[in-house]
Amino acid sequence: MRIGEVAERVGVTPRTIRYYEELGLLGAGAARAKGAHRVYGEADVTRMGELIRLRDLLGLTLDELVTLAEAEEARAALRDQWHGDPTDEERLAIVERAGELVRQQLELVRSRQRTLGDFADELEAKLEALGERRTELLAGAGGSGRR
Repeated sequence: MRIGEVAERVGVTPRTIRYYEELGLLGAGAARAKGAHRVYGEADVTRMGELIRLRDLLGLTLDELVTLAEAEEARAALRDQWHGDPTDEERLAIVERAGELVRQQLELVRSRQRTLGDFADELEAKLEALGERRTELLAGAGGSGRR
């Protein structure tokens, strides 16, 4: 697939895809010769869709998205090592490193949850204040509108 087709499928601009390549989030650009057209496969479309979903769902900065993606890639490499017939000692190291990576990802998600929770609390306080103001206005006007 060409870049425009991928962009249309995942709902972004071609520039976004190029930028994600520059950040190392999408690998299609690395394999192409200078001046050659970018060509993408289904795996690239799936990865780009996942990156956009994470960005939008968690409200991640691009740096945070890179961190999350790098941790996921590192976990994939650990899975490959696991299936390569390692010793029990090597498996223990794999499990410990995978745990560190998952903790890193989880902290990023929890940080976003806290930020969203704080924002929700602010909105609830504003709504409560507006409700109080409404009640005061209705009581002061005898329920008939302006005084």
